[in-house]
Formats: sequence, C-alpha cells, structure tokens
Amino acid sequence: MTKGRLEAFTDGVIAILITIMVLELKVPEEEGAELHALAPLAPVFLAYVLSFVYVGIYWNNHHHMFHVCTKVNGRVMWANLHLLFWLSLVPFATHWMGRNHNAPVPTATYGAIMLMCGVAFLIEAKALIALHGPASPLAIAFGQDWKGKVSVLLYAIAIPAAFVHQVISDAIFVVVALLWFVPDPRIEGGRL
Repeated sequence: MTKGRLEAFTDGVIAILITIMVLELKVPEEEGAELHALAPLAPVFLAYVLSFVYVGIYWNNHHHMFHVCTKVNGRVMWANLHLLFWLSLVPFATHWMGRNHNAPVPTATYGAIMLMCGVAFLIEAKALIALHGPASPLAIAFGQDWKGKVSVLLYAIAIPAAFVHQVISDAIFVVVALLWFVPDPRIEGGRL
C-alpha cells in the first residue's frame, strides 16, 4: 500500500466521524423558534465543538506527519487502524458527555478515549520513525515529543478528576486541545 492510499483512507474515516458527530446535534424539542429554545442544547453543542476541534487536530497533525514521510509498511498500517479505532469512538463519547454534562462517568469515558487516541498517535509516530530511521526529518521534528507525553499525562489526570468535578476534566481537555492546535512548525509545510 502506498502512503497516499493510507492518507486517503484516513481522510475518509475522519470525514465520516465528523458527519456522525454533527448528526447527533438535534433540533430543540421545545416548540418555537426562539433563541432560548437552544439553551438546553448548549452542553451538547459545546461537546461537539470540543470534539470537532480534537478530530481536526488529529487530522491536521496526521497530515503533517505524513507530509515528511515517504513510505508505509504493515506496522504503520496497523498503527493507523489503531488510531482510527479510538477516533471512531469519539462521536459516542461526545454525545454521551454532552447529554450528561454533569455526570462523571461520561466525562471520564471521554477522557479515556482521548487518552487512547493520544497513545495511538504516539504509537503511529514511533512506527513511522522506526521505518524512516532516527535521522529522518520526522524523527528530528518529534525529538523527545514533549507535547505527546504531556497530553497523555493530562488525559490520565482528567479521568479521575471527572469524579472530583467534571469542570476540572473539561478544562484539561481544553488545555490539551490548545497545546496541539498549532502543528509542529518544523513539520508544517515540509520546512525540514
């Protein structure tokens, strides 16, 4: 398989995930077309926005990571499927957390899925670095990968924090999203 086919497959799966997430946004049950009818849907919408940003971050960073790669192998393909598996659970976790915005178990579940997405991304990056070598542009750009390690640590903290107060976990999710919002400038646009 070529790297282009793997990227196209990943793009297709991510597009489907975003579509599934938006389909979970339902019209307000309250009659009328007044703005206040949307108020009960605010937690669902905010969960959607957060997850849309996360899926976009994974797609963007995946694209930039593959921009500096020249080939894939079976290990990379399985690592990519592993990442897509965890990303495919994001719509479920988003909907559950949004519908139960004050409940610790849905928030902790969202955190666990985000944790596994982060771990899966690290595994895929390591598989690509192993394939391309320690002197490859990707290996140089990743370096010690502090963002990946800090993200996994923060997700691990967010899971039990959901049982203390759900807002703590939500804040951690936003911090991690902000951390990753801008791709690594060494990879951005292939400037290595």
